[in-house]
Amino acid sequence: MINGILFDLDGTLLDHRTAADTAIGAWVAERAPGHPRLGDAPALWAALEEPHLAAWHAGECSWQEQRRRRVRALCAELAIEVPADLDAAFAGFAEHYRRGWVAFPDAARTLAALGGFRLGVLTNGAQEIQEEKVRAIGLDGLAGPVLTGEVLGGCYKPAAACYTAAAAALGLPPEEILLVGDDIAKDVTGPAVTGMRSVWLDRLGVSPPPDGFPRITTLADLPPLVHAP
Repeated sequence: MINGILFDLDGTLLDHRTAADTAIGAWVAERAPGHPRLGDAPALWAALEEPHLAAWHAGECSWQEQRRRRVRALCAELAIEVPADLDAAFAGFAEHYRRGWVAFPDAARTLAALGGFRLGVLTNGAQEIQEEKVRAIGLDGLAGPVLTGEVLGGCYKPAAACYTAAAAALGLPPEEILLVGDDIAKDVTGPAVTGMRSVWLDRLGVSPPPDGFPRITTLADLPPLVHAP
């Protein structure tokens, strides 16, 4: 029986990709107007997110340092001058990024339709920023507590300890929780080792889910799924 539901944040409740792509395009255009590879910047920036965030998760660098590394790497790839103040440079990107924060249209309606379940947000981002996102997109009070590695003992998805700690934070065993997210490894197959169930949110509907895992293409499909007898 499902008594609790955990949601990923970026790509699930918040349209992270659109915000980040628009922001990095604006950031590059400010520093290199007319750059011939401006159109490549969003894909390059997206490719840099995971490895450098993973280095932070592993304790190999600080949160701020992983940001600096991403700026350096993007500048190197585009052959533009590396800013002298990398922290200020990333802050410029972050300002654009914040302006693009918006919830997916199905997010608030879905959360509101899940009364009776214990809800929470399980995300690999930084605690303060992820809480800020939830407030900014109007889901504070609807989505439940925001749970990151910073409040879960330093463990991040897809580590099994992350899911068990998140379940404990909701006051439920993993077997009574459903995780909903857009990343197959972190949100779908990862939780299975703990007995936690999951649903893959595939907004593009481009490929089948891993064997044995349900797929939805909109959060609006979730309430009928969890309320089904």
